[in-house]
Amino acid sequence: MSVDSLSKPTTITPSATAFSHIGEDDTDYKSGGLRDFFLYRDLGIAAATNGQVVAQLVKANMAPEEGTGWHRHEASFHIVIMLKGWARFMYEDKETLVKTGDCVHQRPGIRHYLFDYSPDMEYLEIVSPADFTTVDVEGPCPVPMPTPWK
Repeated sequence: MSVDSLSKPTTITPSATAFSHIGEDDTDYKSGGLRDFFLYRDLGIAAATNGQVVAQLVKANMAPEEGTGWHRHEASFHIVIMLKGWARFMYEDKETLVKTGDCVHQRPGIRHYLFDYSPDMEYLEIVSPADFTTVDVEGPCPVPMPTPWK
């Protein structure tokens, strides 16, 4: 970036998005999301971006028994940032441990299966568009058994 570009005034184009601030007590964890064995907390981003992006906190609610099954998402962007605990995924034919502090970018259309997670698992999920869909697919390989909760 040149010095000249720093001294030029910036034109801000109005957008179809809004400022949003969701505090810790502003939204609750709820069931009824994509998976019954998880709880979801909406962070208000879908409303603020008019459906361009969704951001939600997802946490374990029940022990893993069968996991998510093989699926893919119809989305242009999808990341998972593990905030607490861990989860084990199959991404195509590769087992991947995602632990606290890790970030995963799930490329569009990747077949995956979340099959195991810790009781304290919690992650931030950011997806575009907000109304992304999930499609069940055939898996490329067997999936390991989950670790029983004590």
